[in-house]
Amino acid sequence: MHLLIYIYPLNKNLRFSVTIIFILYCTICVAQTLGGNAAYNFLKLPATPTLTATGGVNTSYHNNEVGVALNNPSLLKNNLHGQINLSFNGLPGGIKAYSAGGAYYHTKSNTTFGTGVFFIDYGSTPQTDASGNVSGNFRPVDFAVQLSAAKKYLQKWSYGATIKFIHSGYAQYSSNAIAVDAGVLYDDTTAQFSISFLAKNMGLQLKTYAGEKEDLPFDMQLGFTKRLAKAPLGFSVTAQSIHRFNILYNDTLFNNDNGTSANNAFLPKLFLHFVIATHIYLGPHLEVAVGYNHLRRTELQLPGGGNGLAGFSTGLRLKFNKLEVQFARSAYASNIAYNQLGISVSVQKLISPL
Repeated sequence: MHLLIYIYPLNKNLRFSVTIIFILYCTICVAQTLGGNAAYNFLKLPATPTLTATGGVNTSYHNNEVGVALNNPSLLKNNLHGQINLSFNGLPGGIKAYSAGGAYYHTKSNTTFGTGVFFIDYGSTPQTDASGNVSGNFRPVDFAVQLSAAKKYLQKWSYGATIKFIHSGYAQYSSNAIAVDAGVLYDDTTAQFSISFLAKNMGLQLKTYAGEKEDLPFDMQLGFTKRLAKAPLGFSVTAQSIHRFNILYNDTLFNNDNGTSANNAFLPKLFLHFVIATHIYLGPHLEVAVGYNHLRRTELQLPGGGNGLAGFSTGLRLKFNKLEVQFARSAYASNIAYNQLGISVSVQKLISPL
């Protein structure tokens, strides 16, 4: 009762902000798991090449691309109206990931809406019993469908929220969940500087796999992007899992078998949170990005040997008159990397005769 009385006198923008803060407060109170112990970890995969190229985790870099905005709803702006983004990702093991998204600006409510689908196809897999006898094939899939909305506040602020329906199916085992993302962006176009906070995958399971509730891959991220005024360069620094300091998954059995141990010093634990990226602007129609994810590299480190370019990623954006092409490549080991291809098109430009 007191909460409703407090919110009611506020204007619509502030009421929305209070609602988001209240959702954050309620959901963060729920315990979250570490490493790969949560369900629906496919939600951690970057759905667009631009996000992949910047290290897989980025909240503040916005490049007038709806695919990036669907990762962080506060990046949805009215200039994305009518834009559609499609991407394909060929993952190791023959796994394929597809994403599609679009944006629409509603003038009367001054709100930008976005919608997207993220689908993982694992291909056909033999179905066996405990003894290894094959009884046929099944096709496991994961997908998430989302709806986003964002508004501008004052001159340099914007905020947004996303609601997602998540489905996962593996033969006779299936599960559903609902989740919310919420983001806030401060964007100073004059100084070419932006900073953003994002809370991802706050929610709960609607249907469990086998009767036992599991957590979602919740994450809180904070990042900033700065473009240099007198050089064709920009930089992004993003901190992931800022709600927990020790984020490295420590498999004691694996460490004992391989004679390794986790580094529990302060600085190594701190650096695991950061994902950095460099943006190189080679003219108005070409941009190159290079990213580094230290947590990914550390988790994929091979005992007693190197792991090549694991943790590094790169990509480029080519802008044409009526469409934009994105490409990214991300390394997971010395000889394992995946490529991602995406396109963004503006419906208005496509139907324009010029």
